[in-house]
Formats: sequence, structure tokens, C-alpha cells
Amino acid sequence: MAEKNRDNAARSASDAPPAVAHGSPTLTAVTVDASNSQMREEDGFVGDRARRAAFFQSLDRWREIAGDAAPLGETATADISKRQIDDVLMEGDPVEQAVILSAVEEYAGELATVVRRLLRTKEWRGTERIAIGGGLKAGRFAEIAIARAELIARSHDTEIELRPIRHHPDEAGLIGAVHLAPSWMFANFGEILAVDIGGTNIRAGIVRLNLDKAEDLSKAKVRTSQIWRHGDEDPKRDMAIERLAKMLKDLVGEAEEEKLSLAPFIGVGCPGVIQPDGSIAAGAQNLPGNWESSRFNLPAALWQAIPEIGGRETTVVVHNDAVVQGLSEVPLMQDVTHWGVLTIGTGLGNARFTTRARPNDERKAVRRKNGAGGD
Repeated sequence: MAEKNRDNAARSASDAPPAVAHGSPTLTAVTVDASNSQMREEDGFVGDRARRAAFFQSLDRWREIAGDAAPLGETATADISKRQIDDVLMEGDPVEQAVILSAVEEYAGELATVVRRLLRTKEWRGTERIAIGGGLKAGRFAEIAIARAELIARSHDTEIELRPIRHHPDEAGLIGAVHLAPSWMFANFGEILAVDIGGTNIRAGIVRLNLDKAEDLSKAKVRTSQIWRHGDEDPKRDMAIERLAKMLKDLVGEAEEEKLSLAPFIGVGCPGVIQPDGSIAAGAQNLPGNWESSRFNLPAALWQAIPEIGGRETTVVVHNDAVVQGLSEVPLMQDVTHWGVLTIGTGLGNARFTTRARPNDERKAVRRKNGAGGD
């Protein structure tokens, strides 16, 4: 065993087998038509209008206008939690509620503008439904903003359905990783490892497939997970990879203790433009250190740290984080052909998908069942 460990340690990152293409546009359930779309305007990117910070900037402005009647007294807006905002929205006095609703309305208008601009692009034309995810989605006030943005878009003759992503944002980016795994893997294993890398947090978890409950993976759920707020520590890139590798090793150890049928697979969602070799071409500026370096390869680094799981060689697949979070919605999007996801966080992630045809034209059957008719 000691000799085997020495051999594994001696492998270089460049030895990682090119078993898969990272950031692939063709996945089992969908085709990825676009991701990480950037629309520029005079002052920067259009998407910045709808990022998480934009809502809180609006809230701060309306609190200042309200003066002494502002909700939550002297608490700085940056320190207000989503739960506190929801509590004021439900139980505050009329002026306090009006402040929250004013910020919601303003933000909804900006979100509707971003959606309308996206839908004018070639890649997003014909999109029928967009799931809205990311950290802001966890608040009820954000769900109201999403619903209001849909109404605003429709009032401008933009036919689109906006819905909050189904899973909690802490879990959607992990659950989506099951759709990166090759379907043959599901025949022999019940769980996979998943990683969600963000500008503030890194999450890693074990996702249970639950295929005995639903063959379409709609019952997949996070069994256990770990989170590290790297944004509080500002670490170097190599330290971040070491910390992530330890999280994954801990999860592998837990799976062994619990006698889980853990697949030799790690699905990773990461910000940026992911190249077929796993390198990151652009868009990783919010991560700790330089992840876009030509000398750094994320899947190779993880493979080097965890070359095997359960005695089988590990496969690591990396895709854009918005793509992976969107993939968690695959079972709910079988009644539409073209759909997308927006992830509201440090930035505004986005991805657009086309549902791939399935045997026996099951998608048409779903549409008929839902009263939508055929294609």
C-alpha cells in the first residue's frame, strides 16, 4: 500500500487522463447553447444590473429616503440578512414594507431589462422559460422580484416564464452535477461527489441519485456537504485547492464508513469559460488567486489529489457553474425545448439550453399532459 501511495503521489498533473471533454456543449439531457454571456453597455456589463449587490444598493437608497422610518433601524444594509428582509416584508409597518417593496420593484425592473436584452441575442432567441438561482433566490422577497420581473417583461411584449430554481441555492449547484456524469455510471453506483465553486464559497458534497425513486434523477438530493467561505480568508489558489481536496477526501472517507456505493466521479461547477482540457479561459476573476493561468488545470489538480475512489480511477468533469446549477432543473424542463438559467450572486451567471430528444418522444407526452399541445 505504501508503494502504491508513493506512485500516486509521484503522478504529475499532466498525467491526468483526458477521459472527457470539459465544458462540453453536448450533455446527456441537453445541449448547452450558450453560457457566461456578457453584454456590454457604457458603464460595464448589462448583467451587473441584476447581481446580488444591485438589490442591496437599491435597498440602501430607499432606506436613506425613508430616514428614521427605515426598516431595521441603524443596522447597515450590508449586514441585513435575507431572513430579516422577509420578516419586515411580512410583519413590518406599512412604511417599512413600502421600503422593501420599493427596492423589490426597482430590482425587478433591472432584472426584466437583463432578461429582455438576453432574449434579443442570437443564442437566447426563442427561450421559453428561465430558472432564477443563486444566493439571492433564498429570500421570499427575491421570489416576488422574480415574479414581478416576468410581469414587467410581458408588459413589454416579451413572452417569457421566470421561475425560482427549485432547489435551495446551496444545493442546486451540487445536484446539477449528476447530469455531468455518463449515464452508464448510474447502473453500478448510488452516489457521486459534487463541487460548487463560487466567488465567496466553495461547497463539496455527496449527492444521492435515488434512481429507485425516479429514473429521471428528479429525486436526486444532497446527502451531506461541507462549505468553506474562502471569501473570509483571501487564500492563495494552491491553498484553496488543498482545502477543497481535503473536503473531498473527508467525504470519500465518510462514504467508505457508511458503505455507500460512491462512483469514481467528481462533477465540478466553476465560474468562467471552461475549455475542453479543463483550463479556464476567462471569468474566474472572483476566485482566490489566478485560476486562468496556463500553468493551472483544475480537473488535473483534483485528479492528482484524488486519483482513485473505491479502487477505481477517478473521472473529474468541470463545467461552468451556471450551467451546472441550471442542470438541476433538467427534470422540470421536459415540457419546453429552449430554456435557461440566471444565477444571481457576486456576478450574474447565465446559461441557455436546448432539451435533447428522448426515446418515444416523452417530451411531447409531457406537454400534452400539461395541456400545452404538441410541438
